Amino acid sequence: MSYDFDLFVIGAGSGGVRCARVASSHGARVAVAESRHWGGTCVNLGCVPKKLMVQASEYGDWVDDSHGFGWNTKRGQHDWAALIEAKDREITRLNGLYVSMLEKAGVALFTGHATIEDAHTLRIDPSPLAPHEAPRRVTAARIVIAVGSTPTAPKIPGAEYAISSDQAFHLKQRPHRVCMVGGGYIGVEFAGIFRGFGSEVDLVYRQQQPLRGFDGDLRHALHDAIDLRGIRQHVSASPIEIEKRKDGSLAVTLDNGGRIETDCVFFATGRHPKVTGLGLTQLGVAMEENGRIIVDEGSQTTVPGIYAIGDVTNRLNLTPVAIAEGHNLADRLFGSAPARQWSYATTPKAVFFTPALASVGLTEAEAAHKGAVDVYVSRFRPMRNTLSGRQQRTFMKLVVDQASQVVVGAHMLGDDAPEIMQGLAIAVTAGLKKGDWDRTIGIHPSSAEEFVTMRTRTRVTPHHPV
Repeated sequence: MSYDFDLFVIGAGSGGVRCARVASSHGARVAVAESRHWGGTCVNLGCVPKKLMVQASEYGDWVDDSHGFGWNTKRGQHDWAALIEAKDREITRLNGLYVSMLEKAGVALFTGHATIEDAHTLRIDPSPLAPHEAPRRVTAARIVIAVGSTPTAPKIPGAEYAISSDQAFHLKQRPHRVCMVGGGYIGVEFAGIFRGFGSEVDLVYRQQQPLRGFDGDLRHALHDAIDLRGIRQHVSASPIEIEKRKDGSLAVTLDNGGRIETDCVFFATGRHPKVTGLGLTQLGVAMEENGRIIVDEGSQTTVPGIYAIGDVTNRLNLTPVAIAEGHNLADRLFGSAPARQWSYATTPKAVFFTPALASVGLTEAEAAHKGAVDVYVSRFRPMRNTLSGRQQRTFMKLVVDQASQVVVGAHMLGDDAPEIMQGLAIAVTAGLKKGDWDRTIGIHPSSAEEFVTMRTRTRVTPHHPV
């Protein structure tokens, strides 16, 4: 059969855009439909604006720290509206770059909501981005779903008074008191952002430690760092009701009997795939209970010719992973050379708290499931803090498979942790042994050199099969 396109991508986020551009570079006729934001969540309501806000929130502390170095500086008054305006300008610029990149690659662009009617037919309806566009139908030999995810809110009385990360980037004013619900990436990062600007912050989460899934020692170090930041932590707790007062303030009741008075409740309680309205159920595309699309190793769904990549799938949900999946899929479908292979098992990750933390490879517990491990831990006060007076300490950890002496995990909390961990991820991916790290000469004075000078084993963790 003859189709309008060889490939149709639904969603112009990081993964969808990469897939479309690479496929087009291989000579495929490609189209992309986007209903909300060119560039997707990461560019518009995620990684990029969040990192800008983290950076903005740190300048006040830098003023305070400068006094220990002899500077006679004083904190100014932060202009929240000016920050939001500057952030919006940058996001608008990036939106234009994504559109320009696709157009230069020869990709056809459709602004609207795409629904899959059958394995080769799509209907594109008007969306808020283009409300006056007429509906139309197109056909494609293959379809890629790259629509990403959206925030999930608890179903409790008063939930309508809360916001999510989608609204947080567009607040007209900074709330003086914030109740952050959720101890994952988003909750921890935004708790740090608002606290950096001077807001009183309560952080509520269900676990005993934040960041479920990260290394235990790293989680403990972060718990201490959150306390040092002046954020009140409510552990093993969940909200059961939000009440709005006559003065506009909010009262949050917790399931442990606690009560929090605040100006803003921010739900950072996970995300779910944006599969509503795609027509997947009628097509027979298999999904998990939470809506994540099930795919095989080649990113194909249970319907031949329909693929899914990025956060909408049941795999690792990080922007660089979505980009890698999109690139790999386009290469396999349309490229002549073997598709590039990525090491998903050693995908590094970072949480942009202040200080930041980062990790690559296995946690101590995960490594111990495979065999006995040697653990190396270092905690120290970084040089800057010796003069600034800050009590925050840097934490570093290496997890080494005892039998092979291969470094299988690296974890850090401290200044520049994400920048340092990106380099360490190469070593962990390459499977270098502890001896290779030991024979590497460090850069002095730096925090990073500690990773190649940890000679004394902290402990041995025996094999604990699952």
